[in-house]
Order: sequence, then C-alpha cells, then structure tokens
Amino acid sequence: MRLLGYTRVSTAGQHAQLQLDALITAGVQRRDVFADVTSGSKSAVDRPGMKKLLDYAEEGDTVVVWRIDRLGRSLMDVLNTVNLLRDQGIKVRSISDSIDPETSAGRMMLGMLATLAEYERELITERVNAGIAAAKQNGTRFGRPLADPAVIAEKLKIANDARAKGRTAEDAAQLVGWSRATLYRHRQAARTRDELSQQV
Repeated sequence: MRLLGYTRVSTAGQHAQLQLDALITAGVQRRDVFADVTSGSKSAVDRPGMKKLLDYAEEGDTVVVWRIDRLGRSLMDVLNTVNLLRDQGIKVRSISDSIDPETSAGRMMLGMLATLAEYERELITERVNAGIAAAKQNGTRFGRPLADPAVIAEKLKIANDARAKGRTAEDAAQLVGWSRATLYRHRQAARTRDELSQQV
C-alpha cells in the first residue's frame, strides 16, 4: 500500500510548491508525486500527469491531494475521478478538506459532493434549455440551414453533366462539394419530383 500524490496548477506561472509541501508533510514520497500544469478546461482523465498516476496506481494505494478540487475542473469531474479511482480499489484523501473515505465523515463529504455535482448538472441543463427557448423565441433556427432549391438544381446539373462526360459519381459529387451519397439523394429527389409533376 502506497501513498501517491497529485498536484495541479492551471498555468505555468503558478507554482505547485504549496501543494507539494503539504503532500510530503502528509507522508507522500517526492518520487511518488504526479503533477499537471494545464488549463481547467481539460477533464482530469485527459491530463498527462493524471494518466500516468492512473497507470501507476494499484489496488490498495491511496491518492493524496492538497484539496479535492485539484482532482477535476468541476464538481462532476472531481466526482468522476474519485469514483474512477475507487472503482479500481484506490483510496482518495484530501488534506485541506479532511476528506478520507476510510472515515464516516469522509464518506459523508463524498456523498455531499455527489449531491452537489447532481445539482450542478441540473443547473447546467436548465440554463441550456432556457437559452434554447429564448433563442427560438427570437427567431433563431436550430439544425442544418435550409438549402436553396435553385442552388441544389444548379449543382445537380453540373454533377449530371460531369457524369455524362464519363466522370465517376464520386468525382462528380466532389466537383460540387457533395459526397456520393448526397448526390444520389438529390438525384432521387429530382426524379421523384419529375414523376409527381408528370402525374398531375
């Protein structure tokens, strides 16, 4: 069973010395400290230092951090990282927050984190939905922009001419910026329209 440390700072201008000193005081060997200097936009598992830690850590080890927020860019990310470590039989201890899953108080704190992370998720969803509703009321359209039928007809004519001159379907489609499947779809739609107009 080993104590493994993890530090994270957001920019190269910041220093992790405070975190490092706290980890060494807590009994972590300097050689067992993994570090990241990365922006908060990256998820924990995408950081090089965290990847190395996850590869190195074994069941029974304890990952020690200065503060629990060093493990993620948001509450959800922190909780996902904690759960990932615990699923592998690796314990997590936070010095400043007094979070230790081996104690009842530590388990309670993790439970509160999970509740707060769920609350954060719901708030984000509500904000996104409110933003979409407001945008729709203001006339914003979502999804692919509607294609101009005249532009499609012109592109189809160019592609059909290229096919008549011996070009492959793929070449003809690329000529007008389409995939082969898009070319076939527009040709089929044009045929269907012609058939319907003849029946009228």
